[in-house]
Amino acid sequence: MNHFLLPFGPDQGSEKPLRYGVHAMELLVNGLLKAGGTRADLQAKLFGAARISPRLRDIGQSNAEFATSFLEAERIPCVGQSLGGNAARRVMFRPTTGEVKVLQVPRSDFNLDSERPAGLPERTAASDAALF
Repeated sequence: MNHFLLPFGPDQGSEKPLRYGVHAMELLVNGLLKAGGTRADLQAKLFGAARISPRLRDIGQSNAEFATSFLEAERIPCVGQSLGGNAARRVMFRPTTGEVKVLQVPRSDFNLDSERPAGLPERTAASDAALF
């Protein structure tokens, strides 16, 4: 499973930060093959690529275009997807079964203008924390 922020980053020699899809996808596919997977058995599911803020450029669209073209170029079938829109997603993935549950977070519950999503309680002071 990958979560990347941008499709491509600046070319900085051997540095390949995982926040860029081009590097994260390469490492994921190569890692699966090294662990004994076969290219013929690879499948993908894509989630995300929302446009969270109309004030920012549409990074989600760029990520969706990159991910779909990467899968096509690598001949990896996409067997499920939920892309685009303007709602954030919470993804629950079970790698042993391939089952995925996706919850789209309503805009009123996910507001980038505040420091935390609406509805979450204020942070408690360290002295109020319960330790287990």
